[in-house]
This record gives sequence, C-alpha cells and structure tokens, in this order.
Amino acid sequence: MSHQFDYDLAFSRNIGWFTEEEQHQLKNKCIAIAGMGGVGGDHFLTLVRIGIGKFHVSDFDEFGCENTNRQVGANINTYGAPKLDTMVKMALDINPELEIKTFEQGINEDNIHDFLDGVDCYVDSLDFFAVDARRLVFDQCAKKQIPATTAAPIGMGTAYLNFLPGQMTFEEYFRLEGHTENEQYLKFFLGLTPAALQSSYLVDPTRLDLANKKGPSTFVGCQLAAGVAAAQVVKIFLNRGDVLNVPWGLHFDAYRNKFKKTWRPGGNNNPIQKLAYHIAKRKMGI
Repeated sequence: MSHQFDYDLAFSRNIGWFTEEEQHQLKNKCIAIAGMGGVGGDHFLTLVRIGIGKFHVSDFDEFGCENTNRQVGANINTYGAPKLDTMVKMALDINPELEIKTFEQGINEDNIHDFLDGVDCYVDSLDFFAVDARRLVFDQCAKKQIPATTAAPIGMGTAYLNFLPGQMTFEEYFRLEGHTENEQYLKFFLGLTPAALQSSYLVDPTRLDLANKKGPSTFVGCQLAAGVAAAQVVKIFLNRGDVLNVPWGLHFDAYRNKFKKTWRPGGNNNPIQKLAYHIAKRKMGI
C-alpha cells in the first residue's frame, strides 16, 4: 500500500459521483469557515475529504472537556489546545497539499475583508451566540456576492438555509436589527428551525441557558449538518440541481424520522413566525 499522498488517488472513490473534471474543480475552490468547534470542525474535515483544496478558517478558542460530546477535535490530548491549530493539523494529515489561511483572532471588522478575499463559498460554523460576528460575515458575503450556507445541528437532526447572491439576504430573512441580544438569539433560532421538529424530545428545556450562552447539542446533529453542508457546497460549485434559497429551507430529524421542506416568505416577518416569536418570548421571559 502506498504511503505517498496523491490527490487523484486519495479522492478516486469520489469519482462516479463526480467526474474527474468536477473533482479538480473542487480542488481549486476556496471555502471560508468561521468557527472550528462543534459543527465547524466537522464541516472542515468533511469538505477536506470531498477534495476542496483551499480554506480560510478562524477560531480563537481552546478545546475543553465540555466539548467532548460533540466536537470532533476534542479529546484528552487536545484539552487546552487551540481549536484552530488542532483542526488545521487534522486537515493536513488528510491532505498535506491543502492551502489554508488561518485567522487566530476570530472574525471582526478589521479582518473580515481578508477572511473573504478570494473565497468561493462561506460555510457558517460560528457559535450560536456569536450573533454580531454572524451578521457581519453574512452582510459582507451578500455585498461581495459570495454564496453562504448554514447547516445547523439541531437536536439529533439538522436544519439548513442557503443565502445565494442577489437573493433574499440574512438580515431580510432573520430580521435581527433593532432587537436586544436575547431577542436576536430567539429570532435566529426560530428562523433556523421553523418546522421545530426537535421540540418534542427536548427533555430539559432549562439546559438552554441564555445568560451563560450555553445550550444542549449532540454529535449526531453535528455530523448530519456537516454532510448536508458539503452536499450544498458541491451543488453550488458544480451547478448541479436546485439549490434552495431562503425563504425556503430543509429540516431533517433522524430521531423523529421526519423531513420537512420549509417556506417562510418574509422570513421572521411572516405572520406564522411572528406568532411563534411572541409565544416563545413570553415562555422564556425575554
């Protein structure tokens, strides 16, 4: 068995689902991923194994024991280690020819243009509570005509939304402007999961702790989200099949054996969404 890396051989089992020409198209694409934690690490390694050759990746955090249940880079040997360094090493162990640009300070107004420079697609992996950074990145993606996708781990399922150039934007869909931080968290969550397939098996709602910016999550959801995000990226890059853009979305829940195609014209300004928001806001005392 050969121990020398060869791109064509390494990704030869993709061929059949992709042509050789398409595989090399993927090799030359650049993806930006903000966040190397729960879903970000899975997104990164899945896209590396798809054969994407260039990445801009960011994270400023370190792995801890509390990350073990859901973050692919977290283990007893990486506790206390930077997430970014750990995930980059794991990626390079898969494909040593990768071109990776790192952003150790996370994403902010000072580096956002550099982060998105030359990028062909943005895959959202920011922490759920990083609302300011998320709004900044999606705003710049819209201005720079960069397609962006969010595949979020929700319980033991995933909900995804795409934001394609020239179509409905992140802000037009989520309507976060002018709301408090906790209200923005709620509107973001409701916009991600209008089907709410996960709600019936959340056994302890008190584990959603807005004050300390913590919430329950599973590795099941992270893995499903990574597969969905990679599939969307491939369709965008290879111009294969329909790519849904908000206000359309999809939600699949493996625990409940349910799949739902969602449609919320007007996004969170939709009457159904407004009602859900007011009910949830009252329940949570926001």
